[in-house]
Amino acid sequence: MSVLLIVHVIPILILFSVILCTVEGDFGSSILRSAKRDKAWLVSIRRKIHENPELRFEEHNTSALIRQELDRLGIPYTYPFAKTGLVAQIGSGSRPVVALRADMDALPLQELVEWKHKSKVEGKMHGCGHDAHTTMLLGAAKLLNERKDTLKGTVRLLFQPAEEGGAGASHMIKEGALGEAEAIFGMHVDFRIPTGRIGTISGPNLAAVSMFRVKIHGQGAHAAEPHKSVDSILAASFVILALQQLVSRETDPLESRVLSVTYVHGGTTWNVIPPYVEFGGTLRSLTNEGLDLLQRRFKEVIEGQAGTHRCTADIELGMEGYPDYPATVNDDGLHQFVKRVGGLVVGSDNIELSDKVMAGEDFAFYQKKIPGVMFSIGIRNENVGSVYSPHSPYFFLDEDVLPIGAALHTALAEVYLSEH
Repeated sequence: MSVLLIVHVIPILILFSVILCTVEGDFGSSILRSAKRDKAWLVSIRRKIHENPELRFEEHNTSALIRQELDRLGIPYTYPFAKTGLVAQIGSGSRPVVALRADMDALPLQELVEWKHKSKVEGKMHGCGHDAHTTMLLGAAKLLNERKDTLKGTVRLLFQPAEEGGAGASHMIKEGALGEAEAIFGMHVDFRIPTGRIGTISGPNLAAVSMFRVKIHGQGAHAAEPHKSVDSILAASFVILALQQLVSRETDPLESRVLSVTYVHGGTTWNVIPPYVEFGGTLRSLTNEGLDLLQRRFKEVIEGQAGTHRCTADIELGMEGYPDYPATVNDDGLHQFVKRVGGLVVGSDNIELSDKVMAGEDFAFYQKKIPGVMFSIGIRNENVGSVYSPHSPYFFLDEDVLPIGAALHTALAEVYLSEH
């Protein structure tokens, strides 16, 4: 290339780069401005849902509220999926198709935060932010509908029940909620990072999870005659201690696995050795293979220890109502995409690398079907008391996150369709 040509080409490339950056910056800030104009509406929706929490597969009023708002906005949807879920669709109806997902269910938890919009239902609370997730996706539905003529394909918005233990995602998939979607995005509020920041990570993000229940059967007897018993309490004690070695002595220290016994029930009085003891808890691993291995050794140790103490064991894994969850593993390409597009909305300085967490998330079921990414959106704000972890009775949300989340969903879907 001649020096003269270089002299002419370089300024053109610089100008093109400046124009591109300006256009992209305007794109993200424009969506965020539109979302912030809807903040009062978003807050009102979130508070209605928060005041009336519903547990898994019981989200009838929440679902009705979403459908009412979609009808008002003129957005078509299909209902029901997985009893109370629904799927809205916006765009051309043709490929490419991208999916956005929000969970709707609350927790069996008594809210201890005293504020005007506290839960009105005794023993139930939106203590994990699903009311915010639902609201942000509904906000994205409004924004995407306003921009539907510019969409280069189709967006499917999945309002999903029963994330908290019911594996609602698996039911949504079985009933066809994904349609022809080729990628899916999910978002979860995160009390560890400030409001307005995004956390994302490639690869394993959240754990594969299995709940368990075990009964050690022996033979009851009076406490004064222990030799006439087959002591289930003694056997259960040895079993529980032996189980702790599965992580401490059989797992590579560089791998992440958890075995937690969380309750033990045995006997009803002080002078009788009970005929059985029940205990339960959870197994977790950042890989599906790790969970499979942990489950296999879990059974072997229990049966071996119970037999040593002349007892038998009933072992229940993946209990009814609490099916096993696979590991949440983020697609690297979509992780990079979230970093790039998220930066257009909140600024590249507000994107950070997420920490891996041993919590479970049924978003993983979608990822077993199509590439997907679950990323975090910050809600930490000491000034409003948004500093408590999910599943805490003191969990509180910084509602400034609502338009930010709506804008992020919108930008991710629109840019994905434009690039595919």
